[in-house]
Amino acid sequence: MKHDKLNTIAVQAGINSDEHHGAVVPAMHLSSTYSLKGFNEKRQYDYSRSGNPTRTTLAEVIADLEGGSTGVITGTGMSAIHLVCQLLTNEDTLLIPHDCYGGSYRLFTHLAARGVFKLQVVDQTNEQQLSDALAKKPKLVLLETPSNPLLRLVDIAKICQQAKDVGALVAVDNTFLSPLLQRPLDLGADIVIHSTTKFINGHSDVVGGAVVTKDAELGETLTWWANCIGITGSPFDSYLTLRGIKTLPIRLKQHDENTKQLVQFLQSHPAISTIHYPGLVDHPGHDIAKAQQTGFGSMFSFELNGGEAQVKALFANVKLFTLAQSLGGVESLISHPSTMTHAGMDLDAQKAAGINQTLIRVSVGLEDISDIIEDLNNALNASQAVSK
Repeated sequence: MKHDKLNTIAVQAGINSDEHHGAVVPAMHLSSTYSLKGFNEKRQYDYSRSGNPTRTTLAEVIADLEGGSTGVITGTGMSAIHLVCQLLTNEDTLLIPHDCYGGSYRLFTHLAARGVFKLQVVDQTNEQQLSDALAKKPKLVLLETPSNPLLRLVDIAKICQQAKDVGALVAVDNTFLSPLLQRPLDLGADIVIHSTTKFINGHSDVVGGAVVTKDAELGETLTWWANCIGITGSPFDSYLTLRGIKTLPIRLKQHDENTKQLVQFLQSHPAISTIHYPGLVDHPGHDIAKAQQTGFGSMFSFELNGGEAQVKALFANVKLFTLAQSLGGVESLISHPSTMTHAGMDLDAQKAAGINQTLIRVSVGLEDISDIIEDLNNALNASQAVSK
């Protein structure tokens, strides 16, 4: 489906599907259990962990947006990551980027330490490292592009072909962009992972995850595992996420526009030494972003030119921005990756990934851009005064 049709998919999810009462908006089905027609005669749904009408609608729309065959809705983004790990045995190898989300890194390293699977951690932007790792024939390759929090990019189509050549599956964490700005399955990926907590819901009031597969058989396998280990999402959270997804297209447009203007302003700020944002022409992944994305998104990070005192002063002086975990909501958030989102990585792993103590991550919201710029500028000025 053409990109401009994705807006229609997002808005029309479940609309006018109620054949009983004619409700325009799809109903929320909170029942935990469903009656059988008779002895050994199951209906489509029998128990809400296994299947739920509200969750099904959400799974279908996310799968449609990603161009996949099957969607599985989970209780959190991390449970979506964990679900994909069920494809691995103790003889299989998982290949991950060295700069992935800290929570994912923590899960992978601890599961590998228990012997659940073997693990390779490499800089996927380093062609030689990646080639050497793929030569060992991993079962599954995880990509996170743009990466969290340094916004590094890798060529999805190229790596998918390389993985296919050695018989590996490819899963792509698409949380930072959503299917409106990037569709990994179209580029050759087998699986797409989302923390629906972020842009897909977009209002910082739901925690959830999603896995979408290109292949129906693989989708059936993951659906079975989701039910088996009990990680499927709740009906109420699915309902709220469905409501949020209807405004995803228009939200992303404003997110993107605000971010472009904010980054442009910050490029000349003396308190900042480096900005990590694929929309900048001098970003190492700028050309890749233009080729495989339809927008640059609203996430970026920057490095202050001072020390810890400057970092503390910055956070102490923001008023509009909120110092908090997460991203992708309508409100602007700011965070310190080393002590927050990536605290699950030890300092050596952080250093290897390029995460230093002066790195700041920003999720740009939908407030008036002049207010966003003014707030961050004031905080940066205050931080610079402390560092002198």
